[in-house]
Amino acid sequence: MDHPTDFLVIGSGIAGATLALQLAEHGRVTVVCKESVEESNTRYAQGGIAAVFDTTDCFESHVRDTLIAGAGLCHTEIVEKVVEAGPECINELIARGVAFTRSAAGKTADNNGFSYHLTREGGHSARRILHADDLTGAAVQESLVSSLKSHPQIELLENHMCIDLIVTDKAAPDFSRNRCLGAYLLNCEDQNVVTASAPATFIATGGHGKLYQYTSNPQVATGDGVAVCKRAGARVANLEFMQFHPTSLFHPKARNFLISEALRGEGAHLLSKSGKRFMLDVHADAELAPRDIVARAIDDQLKKSGEAHVYLDISHKPASFVEKHFPNILSVCLGLGIDIRRDPIPVVPAAHYSCGGVVTDSRGRTGIKGLWALGEVACTGLHGANRLASNSLLEGLAFARFAAHDASNSLKHLQSLRRPEIPPWKFGTAWEADEMGVVSHLWDEIRRTMWNYVGIVRTDKRLDRAKARIFQIMNEIESHYWNFTPNRSLLEVRNLAFVAYLTIECARRRKESRGAHYSLDYPDRLPDAECRDTVLV
Repeated sequence: MDHPTDFLVIGSGIAGATLALQLAEHGRVTVVCKESVEESNTRYAQGGIAAVFDTTDCFESHVRDTLIAGAGLCHTEIVEKVVEAGPECINELIARGVAFTRSAAGKTADNNGFSYHLTREGGHSARRILHADDLTGAAVQESLVSSLKSHPQIELLENHMCIDLIVTDKAAPDFSRNRCLGAYLLNCEDQNVVTASAPATFIATGGHGKLYQYTSNPQVATGDGVAVCKRAGARVANLEFMQFHPTSLFHPKARNFLISEALRGEGAHLLSKSGKRFMLDVHADAELAPRDIVARAIDDQLKKSGEAHVYLDISHKPASFVEKHFPNILSVCLGLGIDIRRDPIPVVPAAHYSCGGVVTDSRGRTGIKGLWALGEVACTGLHGANRLASNSLLEGLAFARFAAHDASNSLKHLQSLRRPEIPPWKFGTAWEADEMGVVSHLWDEIRRTMWNYVGIVRTDKRLDRAKARIFQIMNEIESHYWNFTPNRSLLEVRNLAFVAYLTIECARRRKESRGAHYSLDYPDRLPDAECRDTVLV
């Protein structure tokens, strides 16, 4: 079944949803959501959005902090462009009804005279994080989803997953330049395949934190966007820079629950089991050091002590302060028997955010004509080797603006180009139920392999072991993929294995330690003049 549209947006997080709303002013938009439109990484972002929103702050300071956190690998022109777009992006969200937390302290005022509480997170030299209590992502997602559902030019395809992009290099090899014509989509409810054709296609599928055994990411974060773009011929880069969030809740009944960096921004201390505040011996900024430094310090503590976790303690703050600023974290922890007003919180690092992805330019364009990428799936040059806290939601908002402007201006040209006939999807034989056990086993093995060998601290030997095993797994998956009708689980494990392989290859090529990539074999950082992005063509 052919499903034509003007703009095909795959992903409904902050980048995809904001983009869709802006594109809808110029044509028909189809938004593809692997689950419900509400489910994305954005929904789970607790901390906030970094933007210069106070008269005592300035763009130059935000740019400088981003460059420092990025460890010499940020693209300065991109950092400046995104940072300068920040205030206008925030004002758009406010206009859409996002209720950022207001306060008389650490405040700024918008055009209506409302004052907003600004918090500080690791790596920032000023209070510039706007937030909605400790559920910022959920507040933003709720507002955007409401606008998506009510817009007459936007169609939502929920429970649909991108199988692969349709590109001329495969559909019509006689074309002189590779061009995207749309995507094959799996309807996860009836297992039918939809051919979604469009002159302009956008990948905003988020990251791939589910690549690792411990992660803060939701189930949907399986690297689908990176995988389909690379298979289509796009370049990917810097996948070795997976940022591990230092403080994920450690509890057998809690899965993927993040303890926001905002706790450390408001004075929480990291403690060893013996009660020692160990970050004081690691970095001048202690708990507010960049995330990679904090995550490695915790990893070091765990390896030295043999303990399963460390503690994050904010009990020295007044109970009323904790209740006001962290109501969601307090509620979740109370449900597990942890009263953070009195008790320290058991935490471990977890895979959180990929600083690499599909290579784009300053407008979100990939190397494939008619294909854009934005949000966590993209490598824009903003984050460099290590993302500055709360810059991710800002990037999604900013690049939605950049890509929407570029694509709306390009639409007539793209529509005028000759389009080959799109071949129908070829199904394999019927799916066999007992094969699902194999898929589940391979999924678990990928995640354990990546955690054990391609985690916070790496070596060449570990990377070589991981590459050999992941390569075997990829071959096993391909034999299943081409013989059976695809379903979501098979597509996800195929994508996970491919992105794991790409991540390992990036890590093997970087012969230094920089940002979120740390190697015991190459502990020193090369001079920045010798530093390059790790690009896989």
